[in-house]
Amino acid sequence: MCEIFIRANPRSYDSESRSLRLHGVATSVRLEHLFWQVLEDIARRDGMRVTQLIERLYDELLEHRGETGNFSSFLRVCCLRYQMLQVDGRIPADAGVPLRSLDARAVLRGLPELMCEDEAA
Repeated sequence: MCEIFIRANPRSYDSESRSLRLHGVATSVRLEHLFWQVLEDIARRDGMRVTQLIERLYDELLEHRGETGNFSSFLRVCCLRYQMLQVDGRIPADAGVPLRSLDARAVLRGLPELMCEDEAA
């Protein structure tokens, strides 16, 4: 079983820091290469650069929660959720379908508690 995981290309789990600006403030985000690749895939679906996607995620998280907490961990979870929702058929595998065109409530409907917060909260 473990061979499935240990045969990953070591480059995929090497970390990379990228400098970016969030509303004019210089910062950096450190993620493993594999996560950067998934973020690039997500951004490409909606015709954005990765930095634009990250800024949008930052803004929407801040608006929804009032703070961003561990933002690098949040980005990793975004990547994992994206792939899990694709596998589950909730996000089309066709990369030509922009994520912005999807009904978020329909995509998230009926997900387990760990995957989606209770709307009543």
